[in-house]
Amino acid sequence: MSDQIKHECGIAFIRLKKPLNYYLEKYGTATYGLNKLYLLMEKQHNRGQDGAGVANIKLDIAPGERYISRIRSNSNQPIKEIFEKINEKLQAVENENPDLLKDVDYLKKHVGFTGEVLLGHLRYGTFGRNSIENCHPFLRQNNWMTRNLVVAGNFNLTNVDELFDLLVDLGQHPKEHSDTVTVLEKIGHFLDMENQKLYKKYKSLGYAKSEISELIAKNMKVHRILRNAALDWDGGYTMAGMIGHGDAFVLRDPSGIRPAFYYQDDEVVVVTSERPAIQTAFNVPIEEIHELDPGHAIIIKKDATVGFKKIKEPLERKACSFERIYFSRGSDRDIYEERK
Repeated sequence: MSDQIKHECGIAFIRLKKPLNYYLEKYGTATYGLNKLYLLMEKQHNRGQDGAGVANIKLDIAPGERYISRIRSNSNQPIKEIFEKINEKLQAVENENPDLLKDVDYLKKHVGFTGEVLLGHLRYGTFGRNSIENCHPFLRQNNWMTRNLVVAGNFNLTNVDELFDLLVDLGQHPKEHSDTVTVLEKIGHFLDMENQKLYKKYKSLGYAKSEISELIAKNMKVHRILRNAALDWDGGYTMAGMIGHGDAFVLRDPSGIRPAFYYQDDEVVVVTSERPAIQTAFNVPIEEIHELDPGHAIIIKKDATVGFKKIKEPLERKACSFERIYFSRGSDRDIYEERK
């Protein structure tokens, strides 16, 4: 594909592996993940001139309580506006009772963006309208926790018309003719199918409906969903997603057109579009940050186990020259060498 300047966006994903109390005791704040997400997004702000968005999922939330939060902005300083609005809620808690900022149960129940799975997106899109509706992350909502889907990505699919027609053939009625909506609905369709398959399996085994939801969450095969969804995708993409119960993934295109780097230790899993953002935000050496292999996905289950799956057969590498030479930050070692 040609290097058309359409979507050179950025992603920042964080999965906290420990309970929030762990970070409160070690780092003095229950918003450790949120603070790191801000740093990752600021270090990639070159990718977010047109807008930004943040989404968060809280784990193990009781029915009737909100567990997905999202905020987006297309202002002149979108990152600043987003985190100001998030911090306003935390400031209100502090003004009422400072001790509540150390009450993890209270924060998770009453304050948004205090969950363990976080996804940030920076939009630089000269293709499409510069409206807040075009800002990621996108939500596909459902009353079943395991059918809720949050997606954000850095991508440009070259066969949107074909993919749109495939959705129509499935019986869907997409609300827009865009690659973003197409991706969301394609993953969502196979997420629904995975749910239905597991539901029928456990129902036939005699499990109660209330038990089945937990079994679906535990045994969902995210790689199977991604393989089916990405089967017909053509183009460059780094796609990040979170499922309502807590599973998450980042998938990279088979030609390595769009960049993706990850870091993990016993506390966090982090994925970004640019490597120096992780180096700076987490103060780790470059050798500990790895490139996600083309055609592969990093999948983080709700229980914090991390796995890597080949979703599509890797092809000849065709990294986007515009993105690497002109768009990425020159503080990356490899980018610097390429520019020389």
